[in-house]
Amino acid sequence: MTALTVVVVVRAMVPAGGDSAHTVPVIVLAALFLIVYFAGGLLRGRPVAARFWLAGLTLLWLALIGLAPDAVYLVFGLFFLYLHLLPRLWGLAAVVAATAVSVVGFGLHKGWSVAGVVGPVLGAIVAIAIGLGYRALFREAADRQALIDELLSTRAALAERERTAGRLAERERLAQEIHDTVAQGLSSIQMLLHAAERDAPDHPALPQIRLARETAADNLAETRQLIGDLTPAALEGQSLGDALERLARRAEGPGLSARTVVEGTPMRLPMPIEAALVRVAQGAVSNVVRHARADRMRITLTYADDAVRLDVVDDGIGIDPAVFGRGTFGLNAMRSRVEQQGGTMEVESEPGHTAVAVSFPLHAADGDVPEHAARLSGPASDDRRGVVSEVESVAAEPSSGKDRS
Repeated sequence: MTALTVVVVVRAMVPAGGDSAHTVPVIVLAALFLIVYFAGGLLRGRPVAARFWLAGLTLLWLALIGLAPDAVYLVFGLFFLYLHLLPRLWGLAAVVAATAVSVVGFGLHKGWSVAGVVGPVLGAIVAIAIGLGYRALFREAADRQALIDELLSTRAALAERERTAGRLAERERLAQEIHDTVAQGLSSIQMLLHAAERDAPDHPALPQIRLARETAADNLAETRQLIGDLTPAALEGQSLGDALERLARRAEGPGLSARTVVEGTPMRLPMPIEAALVRVAQGAVSNVVRHARADRMRITLTYADDAVRLDVVDDGIGIDPAVFGRGTFGLNAMRSRVEQQGGTMEVESEPGHTAVAVSFPLHAADGDVPEHAARLSGPASDDRRGVVSEVESVAAEPSSGKDRS
């Protein structure tokens, strides 16, 4: 733009016909044009002010055309400004209008000719092509940057989620270990001392027995408090069926309907069994949401006479046979967790149907809880608080199941 303006000034100072009457006005207008043009850099990031600036620049250009025919060539720089600063339709309209003004101005000064029409028109076409191409590239770059920002944000969120899940898993593991060792041992000691206190009321060591029992009771209470501190706060009234129902509700979306069914009479299960069922359901539901492209999903929890079963079934695309044959990390982790608690897990998959079935024998589940612990714990036992904490951690976290394929 600067070079074209200098050419206009030089041509005005050396007029072809020897008429120099317009030389000074052309120099003044050209100087104002350049001053306004360079002042536009101060308006970056202010679109409304930039449009007023462009209007002023256009008025100076129109004034120059009236005095110097060579000012017509400044329109090529204005084309790009119109396309860049104005909305697309307004920019195209401004280019067309400026082209018409250029053709008329050139014709009035130097006579009408094919070159005087074709030149500005071709320049406008080239400017429009370049301007639209620039807009497309700018839009693509903006979309790509937004995608990169989203990916970085997602990666950070996933990393934080993994760290949180790791901390929760370790806290739950410690709570379970303390419950299964220290708490159960203190419960047994307390029960035995209570029996000794009852059976030997006249024994000389009765005060010491009573003191030992009270000390064991105090330590058991502190141990249970420690277990409670290591696990998240319990959700009151949250059962295994309620946890599965919550998972299903969280999985539902515009393209997926989920249903939870509980069959049989619900019963209390040991914490590790219920925790395994909840975690397997979480992984299976996550796979359905992320990979199955399913329309419907059904979670069925069945309490039978000899076993408790969990089935997660969907009508999605199924698992890739090549991947299904060797197993995935997520499915293998789910299967390992089930087998550690004495259960079995089966996966069936074909196009239009995938089913994850988990079963725990009830005798195995009952055998994990000592008789005295079952008597002492009841509905508000540490076992129940532990699984409710497991349920809470699942409900509080977004699904983190492994890949389906």
